[in-house]
Amino acid sequence: MPLKLAVLLSGSGTTLQNLIDRIEAGELSATVGCVISSQPSAYGLERAKQHGIPHTAITRKQFPDGKAFNCALWQEIAGHNVDLVALAGFMCRLEIPKDFENRIMNVHPALLPAFCGKGMYGHHVYEAVLASGAKITGATVHFVDNEYDHGPIILQAAVPVLDDDTPDTLAARVQAKERELYPRAIQLFAENRLHIEKSRVRIT
Repeated sequence: MPLKLAVLLSGSGTTLQNLIDRIEAGELSATVGCVISSQPSAYGLERAKQHGIPHTAITRKQFPDGKAFNCALWQEIAGHNVDLVALAGFMCRLEIPKDFENRIMNVHPALLPAFCGKGMYGHHVYEAVLASGAKITGATVHFVDNEYDHGPIILQAAVPVLDDDTPDTLAARVQAKERELYPRAIQLFAENRLHIEKSRVRIT
C-alpha cells in the first residue's frame, strides 16, 4: 500500500504540487490523504481541490489558545488515517502528540543547525545567509520535534553561495534542491529505511 500523507501548508502550495507531480510520475509511492492550511486564502487549498484531495483550513484565530488549535488540527489529521505528516511551509507552531513522534517531516532552506530558529523561514533565511558571508548553504529534510527547526536530520545537500547572489537567486537554487530531497526522504520513509538512533537517522 502506498504511504498516506497529510500535507500542512500556509501559502501557495509549491511543495504540495511537487509531491503530487512526483506521485503522478510514479517516483513517489504515496498518496495525499488530506491538505490542511493555516490560511483560508492559501492557493495550496486550490491545488488540493484541483486534484480531488480532501482539504480544509484551520486557523489559529478560530481558537482561544495554541492548545485548542493543535487539538483541532490533530483531530482533523486523525480522521484521515495518515502515515506521515509533511510540513510544506506551515507557519504555525505544532505540539506533537505521542503517536506522531517521528512521523512528521519538514524541509528547511539551510544546512541545519545553521540559520534556523524562530523567525527563520523563507527569505529571512536567504538574507541571513548572504549577510553572514557564508560560501555554502543548502537544504535539510528532518523529522520534526517540539523545537523550531530541530529533530533528527534525514537528508542534507549543499548549495554554493555565489558572489553576485541575491535572496531571489539563492532561493531558486535552494528550492530546486528541496524539490529533490523532500520526495526522496518521504520515499525512504515509505520503504521503512529510516531508523532513528538517538539523534541520528540511519538509512538502510
